[in-house]
Amino acid sequence: MAGDESKSALRARAARIAATLAKLYPQARISLDFKTPWQCLVATILSAQCTDERVNKVTPVLFAEIPDVAAMAAAPVDKIERLIASTGFFRQKTRALKGAAQEIMARFNGEVPSRMEDLVTLPGVGRKTANVLLGHVFGKPGLVVDTHVRRVAYRLGLTTETDPDRIEADLSEILPPQQWTAFSMRLILHGRLICVARAPRCAQCALLPDCPQVGVKTAARRGPRPR
Repeated sequence: MAGDESKSALRARAARIAATLAKLYPQARISLDFKTPWQCLVATILSAQCTDERVNKVTPVLFAEIPDVAAMAAAPVDKIERLIASTGFFRQKTRALKGAAQEIMARFNGEVPSRMEDLVTLPGVGRKTANVLLGHVFGKPGLVVDTHVRRVAYRLGLTTETDPDRIEADLSEILPPQQWTAFSMRLILHGRLICVARAPRCAQCALLPDCPQVGVKTAARRGPRPR
């Protein structure tokens, strides 16, 4: 939990932040393009260390060549690598995609599982990716913690943690489950547009009344350093 603020006060402030973000970013969803649970899983894996824009250029060609789980499980490694090379870390991502497809075929009858405890057993799938699937495909609460959520939540004093799983736990305590998906997506947008990493645009920030970093030097506002 964040600092010395009482849990009730922190929840009230989080509610105000969530309401402000909802006004700023009414459309709260990931910017990856997909039509099926498998396509969402693939796109999310490819988005690691890569822009969503690049992934959205790669996936139409990828899905035309390798359309579904069964096709990915059977696809030659060199073909997958060639199709996703421009997303970076393509060998690691190829292992994850092929491994996840093989596991889904073997253990889940070719269907992407809809439970967190099952999703995180797949190669290349951690809680962040699993929460994307839960929130955007399966209609379940999913609180995505990426680099933007990590940074902005820390600056806003909603957490003092640096580990994504602990940040997720902190945010889950102060927000109702029905808000988790939208809140995390809006925090990502705010981190991209306003609360940017190197020079946060505090003068333009609608969250300023609820930001404990007001008056703190910019260097101190940058959030925790990755470990």
